Amino acid sequence: MRFRAKIVDLACLNHFSRVTNTIAKLAKTCTLRLTVSKLYFILSDKVANGGVSMWCELSQGNFFDEFQIEGVAAEHNEIYLELVPENLSRALKTAQSAKAVKIKLTNKHCPCLRVAVELPSLSSSSRIVTHDIPVGVIPRRLWNDFREPSVPDFDVSVYLPLLKTMKSVVERMKNLSNSIVIEANLSGEMNLKIETDLVSVTTHFKDLGNPPWASEDGCQSSAQGRDLERMAEARIDIKKLQQLLAGQQVNPTKALCNIVSKRIVHFILLHEDVSLQYFIPALA
Repeated sequence: MRFRAKIVDLACLNHFSRVTNTIAKLAKTCTLRLTVSKLYFILSDKVANGGVSMWCELSQGNFFDEFQIEGVAAEHNEIYLELVPENLSRALKTAQSAKAVKIKLTNKHCPCLRVAVELPSLSSSSRIVTHDIPVGVIPRRLWNDFREPSVPDFDVSVYLPLLKTMKSVVERMKNLSNSIVIEANLSGEMNLKIETDLVSVTTHFKDLGNPPWASEDGCQSSAQGRDLERMAEARIDIKKLQQLLAGQQVNPTKALCNIVSKRIVHFILLHEDVSLQYFIPALA
């Protein structure tokens, strides 16, 4: 099993650093899946932990100047590693003005991702700062646990308002309640609601638009025969929503939310070469 990669372009490096930063804010530990063309950061918490799952996908060609991988076998040319994303994020923070960053899978005393940061120096020799990040190698038989979560058949899909706006609303609401109700309809409206014995607060968003999801046979599946004004809603843990909004450093070009009534809220944040999906289950 071998893996080595190199980033020379500073913009790509900073972008990759922002992505790992976002992941570090969303997951204490996660799985890094490496394939020939893509990297994935995966979190599949079981329901016991509130069941949040995350699936972040990056095309390696948009970030890395070199990328070589020899997986566990020719027909399974992939590597699955368990790591603490905060460690990777920290290592990349030292690389903000680096000439190059090399990442390599090593195995001295234990498996590690070695991040070697080449810093510019005044003399002719360059300074290299090395970080060894311990990783766990996930055996082939467990790979099925890390499949892409299937998108549930949702009742409503809606574009999100500006994430900064949404974040400041949720920050204020978080002091009032532990849970928040997200509701939306097929007329591009979305409400964030808090209801306690003492207070009820609702923030309304209008004209957000609904994504044009087509079903397999090419016709609009969800909207047909549906009351466009009817709200689909789910009550979720407000801290988990706040974590998603606070962790955002990727500035998505598109952000949307799918609601399966009373079951799950599925967020999708898209940015040219990164897609992040985040699933928050509804509270009973």
